[in-house]
Amino acid sequence: MKEQNYKNHIRLVPGHLAAYLFIVLLIIGSFIKFYRSWVTGFGGLLTPVLFLLVALTLLFVTWYCRIFALQAQDRAIRAEENLRYFAITGNLLDSKLKMKQIIALRFAGNNEFADLAHKAVQENLSSNQIKQAIQHWRGDYHRV
Repeated sequence: MKEQNYKNHIRLVPGHLAAYLFIVLLIIGSFIKFYRSWVTGFGGLLTPVLFLLVALTLLFVTWYCRIFALQAQDRAIRAEENLRYFAITGNLLDSKLKMKQIIALRFAGNNEFADLAHKAVQENLSSNQIKQAIQHWRGDYHRV
């Protein structure tokens, strides 16, 4: 696997984008079929309504599966980075750190992690600013 750095650390999964595209197309097609059945009164509304419900259900299931996986991984990242900070400093991470900041800090090497965490709190750095400030990148190759 290619070594991660600030420029290439973002991971886009084509399957997720394709699934959302197909679901949106299904919703649009369902709305069109519903509208045509409504206007013409031909063929009833049961089938278009069922297609629309299936499409919306797919959208919600796909969305929540992705969000729940990311939230679980965020909790794991928080615990890992809190343990790492404790191992380095003997203290827990500052409670003022936001989750996005902690997620960004996971890319910092051990030699700069504590100082960067302190700076992130003091200067209220964004996750992007934290990532740009990292000198020794520590890749995360297991992110969902």
